[in-house]
Amino acid sequence: MTGRRLFKSSLLLLAITFLHCLSVVDAADRPNILWITSEDNGPHLGCYGDEYATTPQLDAFAETGLRYLTCWSNAPVCAPARTCLISGLYPPSTGSENMRSEVPLPERFKMYPQYLREVGYYCTNNSKEDYNLIKNGQVWDDSSNNAHWKNRAEGQPFFSIFNITISHESQIRNEIPRKNRIHDPKAVRIPAYHPDRPEVRQDWAQYYDRVTMMDAEFGERLREMEEAGLSEDTIVFYYGDHGSGMPRNKRWPYNSGLHVPLLVRIPEKFAHLRPADYTTGGTTDRLVGFIDMAPTLLSLIGVEPLEHFQGHAFAGEFTADPQPYLYGFRGRMDERYDLVRSLRDQRYVYVRNYNPHEIYGQYLNYMFQTPTTRIWKQQFDLGNLNEEQSHFWRSKPPEELYDLQADPDEVHNLAASDEHRETLETLRQANREHLLAICDVGFLPEADLHTLPDGMTPYDFGHDPERYPFERILDMAELASSLDPEAVPQLEEAMNDDNSVVRYWAALGLLMRGESAVAAGHERLVDGLEDSSVPVKIVAAEALARYSDDADDQTQTLAILVNRADVQTSDLYTALAALNALDELDEKVEPQRRIIESLPREADDVPKRLGNYVTRLLDKILEDLD
Repeated sequence: MTGRRLFKSSLLLLAITFLHCLSVVDAADRPNILWITSEDNGPHLGCYGDEYATTPQLDAFAETGLRYLTCWSNAPVCAPARTCLISGLYPPSTGSENMRSEVPLPERFKMYPQYLREVGYYCTNNSKEDYNLIKNGQVWDDSSNNAHWKNRAEGQPFFSIFNITISHESQIRNEIPRKNRIHDPKAVRIPAYHPDRPEVRQDWAQYYDRVTMMDAEFGERLREMEEAGLSEDTIVFYYGDHGSGMPRNKRWPYNSGLHVPLLVRIPEKFAHLRPADYTTGGTTDRLVGFIDMAPTLLSLIGVEPLEHFQGHAFAGEFTADPQPYLYGFRGRMDERYDLVRSLRDQRYVYVRNYNPHEIYGQYLNYMFQTPTTRIWKQQFDLGNLNEEQSHFWRSKPPEELYDLQADPDEVHNLAASDEHRETLETLRQANREHLLAICDVGFLPEADLHTLPDGMTPYDFGHDPERYPFERILDMAELASSLDPEAVPQLEEAMNDDNSVVRYWAALGLLMRGESAVAAGHERLVDGLEDSSVPVKIVAAEALARYSDDADDQTQTLAILVNRADVQTSDLYTALAALNALDELDEKVEPQRRIIESLPREADDVPKRLGNYVTRLLDKILEDLD
């Protein structure tokens, strides 16, 4: 190395050292931030006015901070909700909305702990990650069961998460210690959509028992920090990760599945970081969501939120103006496909179903392990339910509108109400504008998300209008899912579109309308069996298999679906789509039973977190034949 190069390298090293020391000095004046989270519980807490709840620790904590009356998790299930948190991006914009998927994030983007670590924070996660995005580099200083703020360097500020799992869905159906059974099932309020049965009362009571146990764990974590003398140096957040684990709460982007408690305490030392409406022990009706957490964190530590973040800081130096809406979404839930978008303002919830031919209560193996789910479906099959309780087991309307003031259980759909037409149209347009703004790639078949050209990330693909003409795709998805019978000729014509995603939605539109539309579009659907797009082939095959009486159609379509259901010769997402189609055919798949029985249940390239979805579908298909 020459003397000049050595001199330049030395200057560079000195500059880096100086900047590092500067960041540490700056960091020492910044607040610690502690997040205590809980799984699968909505705002069923005493401090939120629930008189049946027993939550003394959280109720006391609420008196020391600010209670957010309306916080949405954006996703009604854990993995996509956490993905929204960690990235500061809506999962439908990054292709990560589907449960337990694994997609890349553009390399230029980081997860929020990486930005905190860059300015000197010690960042720990204890311990669940469960992201649907592949991490770029090191995200946490420690993410494990041993992760703790105590392990930081002396004087170093920390950001730490502790996740409480005792309230998780799985704990509703597990045996609970007798000492913890404190809620009387006879006294619990049953929401209008659930049948009033002993099994349902027991599940709801045990859910509340688990929330009380969670409350005790919260108190322990808070005391740990207080006993260390850090209360005045630490901003504390408490929130749930989505709605309760009860069916039609978890997994559904209604208010019941997305509304979570959020309590925030900002000590007097950092009063300048409090939002304008902060009052100790008070409440705020500002609409906030998980999408806002990453920018809020940066704002609290004095770092301007990044331009690519899709949320808005609600506290700190860079607090943004309140927003008029919160947005929710639903994609594939475990082994079942669906596509739903929702939003709410201060009063109304709007839901747009893009797969209205699917019932709400699709058979999900994990969900059906909860006693409430099983007895609810059983009573529906027996004809013992009223209209409000039966809704979940029927196909969906294209649009739903609920007035949370008059109908907090969201069971009276006002979408057809003349009185509410203006509200419906306003929220419908707001939903469309949001999808276009974030370039929602959830309208791509999932198999396409994992085979993008030139190694593109779903986010970058979605932001390329040449490759992803989303407005045109959204137009077709809206037309297809409108269920308007007059749209059949347009759907037939769109089966010849030069864009495969438009063709996919056109084929879905014919499938959604059933026998008459499939008969009208028969020729185009038969052509679709030879389409260059495998997702189009699968939809065309399902439509003809379900609604055509032609023997040749049946033979050809069953062969296509069974062939594509082989996870070792197809990709996982193609196999899942084909298996879902086969499961809709019931006894029509009997001629292929032996081949279906022999289909492989695993493949080397299937991620472990997705490994049992194929097995669940195969078991259900074969069970229905017995």
